[in-house]
Amino acid sequence: MSEILTSLTKTEQSIHSLNRYQLNIQGCEAMLDVENFTGREMMSDTYRYRITFTSPVQDIQHQKILRRSATFTFRTLGEKAFGITTPPQIRKIVHGIITDFKRLGSSRDEAQYQITLEPKFALLSRQQRSYRFFLNQSVPEIVESILREHNFKGWEFEFNLKNTYPKREQINQVNESDRDFIERLLSELGIFYTFRLQPDSQTEVIHFGDKQRCYEYGKTLPVNSPSGMNDHGEYAIWALTQRHQVVEHSVQTKDYNYRIAQHILNSAQADVTRGDGENITYGDVTYYKPRHLTVGDKLSPEPETANFWARLDHERFLASQTLLHAKSTDPTLMAGQVLTVEDTALPSTLPEIFQSPILLTQLRFTGSRAEALQVKITAVPFSESLCWRPPLKPRPVISGTLTARITSPIANDLYAHQHQNGQYWVKFDADNDKKKQGYESMPVRLAKPYGGDTYGFHFPLIQGTEVAIAFHEGDPDRPYIAHALHNSYRVDHVTARNHTRNVIRTPANNKLRMEDKRGQEHIKLSTEYGGKSQLNLGHLVNSQNTKRGDGFELRTDSWGAIRAGKGLFISTDLRAGASSEQLDLREACQQLKDALDLTGSLRESAEIAKAELADLKNQKQLLIQSIEELKQAALLMSAPAGIAMTTPKTMQINTGQSLAITTADQTDISAIKRITLAAGKAISLFAREAGMKLFANKGKIEMQAQGDEMHLSALKDLTMSSHAGKTIISAKDELLLMCGSAYIRLKNGEIEYGSPANQIVKASNWSVQGAESMDITHPEFPQSIPKQSMRFQLFGSPLSPTAIRDTEPYELYANGELIQKGLSDKEGNITIEHHASIDSYEIKLPLSCDSYQINIKNAGEEKEENNIAREGFRMINPGIAAENPKQGADWRQKYFSLLRPKTHDNNE
Repeated sequence: MSEILTSLTKTEQSIHSLNRYQLNIQGCEAMLDVENFTGREMMSDTYRYRITFTSPVQDIQHQKILRRSATFTFRTLGEKAFGITTPPQIRKIVHGIITDFKRLGSSRDEAQYQITLEPKFALLSRQQRSYRFFLNQSVPEIVESILREHNFKGWEFEFNLKNTYPKREQINQVNESDRDFIERLLSELGIFYTFRLQPDSQTEVIHFGDKQRCYEYGKTLPVNSPSGMNDHGEYAIWALTQRHQVVEHSVQTKDYNYRIAQHILNSAQADVTRGDGENITYGDVTYYKPRHLTVGDKLSPEPETANFWARLDHERFLASQTLLHAKSTDPTLMAGQVLTVEDTALPSTLPEIFQSPILLTQLRFTGSRAEALQVKITAVPFSESLCWRPPLKPRPVISGTLTARITSPIANDLYAHQHQNGQYWVKFDADNDKKKQGYESMPVRLAKPYGGDTYGFHFPLIQGTEVAIAFHEGDPDRPYIAHALHNSYRVDHVTARNHTRNVIRTPANNKLRMEDKRGQEHIKLSTEYGGKSQLNLGHLVNSQNTKRGDGFELRTDSWGAIRAGKGLFISTDLRAGASSEQLDLREACQQLKDALDLTGSLRESAEIAKAELADLKNQKQLLIQSIEELKQAALLMSAPAGIAMTTPKTMQINTGQSLAITTADQTDISAIKRITLAAGKAISLFAREAGMKLFANKGKIEMQAQGDEMHLSALKDLTMSSHAGKTIISAKDELLLMCGSAYIRLKNGEIEYGSPANQIVKASNWSVQGAESMDITHPEFPQSIPKQSMRFQLFGSPLSPTAIRDTEPYELYANGELIQKGLSDKEGNITIEHHASIDSYEIKLPLSCDSYQINIKNAGEEKEENNIAREGFRMINPGIAAENPKQGADWRQKYFSLLRPKTHDNNE
């Protein structure tokens, strides 16, 4: 009941009050009488009224004032005419929250107070945040979310935007209040805000806009200079002044986007005046501001593109080119209004710039009981082509780094969670907001000491790894991973315990360890797979750091392969301190040259003895063309103290051409069971000095010439004896014994004696009886030679032997006749059954018009072009070879000579 009476009393006093200004504070029952006030209203800023008032209540408690809703009303005085009282007319209502309260003094009758009235939005200045991280939101979405966090209802703010602004990967709030953060984001985009009174609730509403349609239109004031306190109730404007200054002529902006690094993100030179300010502007501004991802259209650029930023920056410069000032008595003026100034004088005294509408950007109100209201106006010319933009507020600069953790959507992830381009997601330690696990940030690049096009230095970071996040040029919206850090939970692998070691180690224990302890230097390259596959160099130790060897060790419990495409040299020849070149083959080549000399000497002896000759040519070619300097892909092994090869199983040696075994002393071949020696053509055994022995301790010795003659010849005596049996000499057609021109012939059952001298028979008896005969069984020799499997393989080229010519059509000719046709198998093989009667083969490949001649009977008759053709040197244009085979061979020879230049040997 008392509250109702108090309200009625205050209302009655208000009606009859002679004060033009009225202050009402929610929940405050004290009578308040405004003494004076100053107020400021601006575009893209909160209004702020400092109001001094008196009250008969000597001690108004601050708890009843601070953060209370209050209404400050501008009104006319009530009038009374013919006994009828006209109530005061309300001209302006300012609603807000009291953010500051002072008691200035008192007298016996009243106390003097002062409050500061601001919109609710001003309270956001008190919400300070060191860091906050917004993901995948546009600026308007972020502003709305923050407002709603502060309990702003949907009708308390409004976005009226021309542009649809894109979502950004990440926007960071750094050491800013929520208000400062919002104003900074809006200023970057050129979005301004103003306040208007909601008619129903009589509370303020924030209006966000980026276009001229968001201005308040329809306000008109005449030019008039009031005198004293009597203005006859008419509002006017006077004291019109203007200021002009030179501003920038144009703006160009540039950026770099690593996501499309090959694109140049340069805007066009933006001049919003389109040349109209040519003589009153100066300077072409070039910005390198990393803030856009694409260039955008030159005339109608999409938001947040290069051309958009350039145009926006120039609009911001032009907003300060002309500033207008004036004074007025109109309390209804508001920031964001478009005002038309009227001049009824003829001729008009208005400056030209005031003859067009102006945009009010800042107002300063002053008033009191004793003085009339005065409004100081700051404005800019209104333009339909140029929108006013708020001054740009700089982004905070982050010095140093922030700590964060590598994150992953998989709990306890064993592997790195990365973007398709290699970036990581991190969880900032300073981030208190809940976000989707594994995606708590934008994809963040990792800084590396070395990088390039699909090459560089990159060790994947695993979930939970502590990292230091740095920022390009301190820009909070451009984070990157500067480096990784160890901590007490994820400890360092090099500590005081092993401080002499330099270690690169992965989570799966792949390791490169370099020990620097003097006298125990070593390097270890290791992986757990294959039962610790390792390369150990230097001072070799075990897991207990106990020495277990010197030098180097390459080991694995799995498979191993040593492959060198140009050649491989394995040697134990000492080169102390790596004092020579890699392919220093002196000792090995000298040994091979000595072997060639020995082989040549024995070959000459064998040639004199008319024995089969060693293949000295191939041995020389091997040394000169392949072994020396490893000109070709050969394997050379050398050891001054000997080489031993052993296995409890089978050992096989195979060559496609010759096998040469040469020793300067003795060659021993021993076998517990059998030694077999087979040759497709001939076997020749030659002993130059000490003879030849063929012994069998047990079992027969059989010698057969199954397809031709057998010759036994000796310079001196030839002895044939049987020590415990008989000697049988037999012949199927004829047996002839000859010596000193005498002979005995046994043929067709007859015995014929012949001699140029006497025939002497010494015997105790000579018995002649009837006819008698004796036959002996001769062994049956094989009448044919079995076929043998033979394989030809087609390669792509000598420099790409793995490029197999599989499933390629072919025709195979033997001694000029077609015997087989088909497709090569998946390995490029052509398999045939070869018979000894075949002297030569020819393979024709219809697709490439290639033809290969293979001489089987006598390799010495091979043509050089056929040999190199089989190595894969073929015509580039097969048609030429098809039309002129000889020309194709010539081109193959030139190609071969180019890739494998011949080395001349004077001894050959």
